[in-house]
Amino acid sequence: MKEIRDLELAGKRILVRVDFNVPMDEQEGITDDIRIRMALPTIQYILDQKGKLILCSHMGRPKGQRVMAFSLAPVAVHLSTLIGQEVRLAPDCIGEDTEAMVASMQPAEVLLLENLRFHKEETDNDPVFAENLARLADVYVNDAFAASHRAHASVAGVPRLVKESCAGFLLQTEMDFFHKAMSEPVRPLMAIIGGAKVSSKLGALQNMLDKVDRMIIGGAMANTFLKSQGVPVGASKTEDDLLDTARQLIQAAKEKGVKLYFPVDFVAADRFAPDAVVKNVTAQDIPEGWMALDIGPASTICFQEALADVRTIVWNGPMGAFEMDAFARGTMAMCQAIASSHALSVVGGGDSNAAVKKSGEARNISYMSTGGGAFLQLMEGKSLPGVDALG
Repeated sequence: MKEIRDLELAGKRILVRVDFNVPMDEQEGITDDIRIRMALPTIQYILDQKGKLILCSHMGRPKGQRVMAFSLAPVAVHLSTLIGQEVRLAPDCIGEDTEAMVASMQPAEVLLLENLRFHKEETDNDPVFAENLARLADVYVNDAFAASHRAHASVAGVPRLVKESCAGFLLQTEMDFFHKAMSEPVRPLMAIIGGAKVSSKLGALQNMLDKVDRMIIGGAMANTFLKSQGVPVGASKTEDDLLDTARQLIQAAKEKGVKLYFPVDFVAADRFAPDAVVKNVTAQDIPEGWMALDIGPASTICFQEALADVRTIVWNGPMGAFEMDAFARGTMAMCQAIASSHALSVVGGGDSNAAVKKSGEARNISYMSTGGGAFLQLMEGKSLPGVDALG
């Protein structure tokens, strides 16, 4: 995979796939611009090299319709402020008018194409649509790690049609950190897997058992594992169709010599609500009709001790319903334990990143991935179509 520094960019049309799918309020104000800021190093480098910078991104899910609520116009305005120069917005991502705007560009100018997903051909990876996009570029750069697990036209189709293609700084950094953590880790290597469903992370769990030395399983998905071992979990969320799978994973861990850690106590509640009645209980004593919504203090201490001597940590998924303060303490404690460790720590997934930000420990995490689905796909041991297309 070529890096952007490997190519001559001066005077060339540089099409960069970015992920500017940012949250906005009802007044079209951007409420979190981290995805835009993460692309700034690549953007600035191309401008410094006097390339003609053409940015393309999706926004939301307009399902192939021109829904102006998903226009990238607010992004163009915001990016202009960040880089201190005009960012023009093309009327579309393909077509004669857009091609004319590209043809008129001067070196170190910036053009943002309108939402790729206004065309269903983008998500269909339509070859004609990919050719129309490729026609705009001399060089293709993928700097959208968060979209690289999708075989869409702008991700997997275009780079195969443009003469030169490479990774931007963000994509390269994402792949480098994951490689350090999973392919060449300093051991012991600990995986922390949380979240709601075993089913959504089954592939990652199975693959990680061949990579890690230890694994903490928390969040609602831990309930399924505990129930598979005969532990009564009350009304806690479980996936009963995966009880046999959970037992098989526990047995596989034993055979591979991987130490598994499950919660030993919980913060239980009589219902899923901020004002619910809550109490700390052991894993064996969840009252009938109650649900486990966070790990308890004993689990926190157990997990902290398990992390004490690890040298690499990969984390995906919270320990509880941290969005509600009553059920946030366990996840916050894990954030602090990871941040204060001497390990290389790589965190991925929207909920995990949100938890780290809520804890105030973001600056003490080695790397926070920008991609949830892409990060999970790498954890499953699968390649990314957007990376494969770069050759």
